[in-house]
Amino acid sequence: MSSASLHQRSVVADAHNDLLMAVSARPPERWAAFFREQWLPQLQEGGVGLQVLPVFIDDQYRPEGALRQTLRMIECAHVIAEGNADRVALCLTSRDIDETLESGRIALVLALESMPGLDASVELIPTAYRLGVRIASIAHFGRTPLADGSGEDATGSGLTSHGVAALKEMERLGMVFDVSHLGASGVAHVLELATRPVMATHSSARALRDHHRNLTDDQLRGVAATGGVICVNFFAPFLTEDARSATLDHVLDHIEHVVNVAGVDHVGLGPDFIREVMVDLTPPCCEDLEPRDVDPMAAVPGLEGPSGLPMVTEGLLGRGLPEKDVAKIIGGNLHRFLGELLA
Repeated sequence: MSSASLHQRSVVADAHNDLLMAVSARPPERWAAFFREQWLPQLQEGGVGLQVLPVFIDDQYRPEGALRQTLRMIECAHVIAEGNADRVALCLTSRDIDETLESGRIALVLALESMPGLDASVELIPTAYRLGVRIASIAHFGRTPLADGSGEDATGSGLTSHGVAALKEMERLGMVFDVSHLGASGVAHVLELATRPVMATHSSARALRDHHRNLTDDQLRGVAATGGVICVNFFAPFLTEDARSATLDHVLDHIEHVVNVAGVDHVGLGPDFIREVMVDLTPPCCEDLEPRDVDPMAAVPGLEGPSGLPMVTEGLLGRGLPEKDVAKIIGGNLHRFLGELLA
């Protein structure tokens, strides 16, 4: 089977695309149309069948406007789905996902990145769940009332008492816990406490690129041991020290490493197409990136956006991975995982 044929026949799943940031920056009356014009063609060209949509809040909205902007972006996702019902659907359950895929549409799943605006108000997590959120992390680069992000690893802190309560509440609701961006001690704390599988929506291998945003081999094995999935990040600064020299081979190296450490049944794709979103936004955006020596415009050539995803399938096949394993990596594992967790 050719790479194009395998890609077309497989469920292609992306665990992290910040397109909501770009769409919600437009006037509300343009949300549905802008998605259809700007993003839908790229998703279709990339063969994406299952797309996780994180809600990430720019620094300009923090702290006072974070909850309002969170709700605005959640509403944006609903408007996108309602205004493009012939092409996409916002999915709450595994049955929703399967029915959407069977209809030839794109299944959208809402996520929160660092619980913006909810903070220590754990009692609002069920509210987010009622609004359609099915995946969430509890920290970004810095400190939150729930935990420290990976940029604060030197503190050596685990989850706060509110963070522990958030994990328990998410498990009660059936919401998926995301360890991406969580500090090293926080990841260890989650793996100690979790009673359900956890995932990393967009994290690469620290053994290949020693950056705090990446997961160590022990962490990769720990997530896999819960029954979880690690979705590999394509963001160039997390792949190699010289981000401007990043290539598809760096992406494939990280994928293969995670496969070798965690097992092929526990690997997915979490591209994090930051450049594509940044180009589409009016600054300021992501103001906390530059001080941490991360160039938000650095990208792997050809993988600036979702239309390049067939390159990954071709590359993995070119490295000799069996077709059944490639199908798992490009989306089958995430589809199965969410099918089990969102039942």
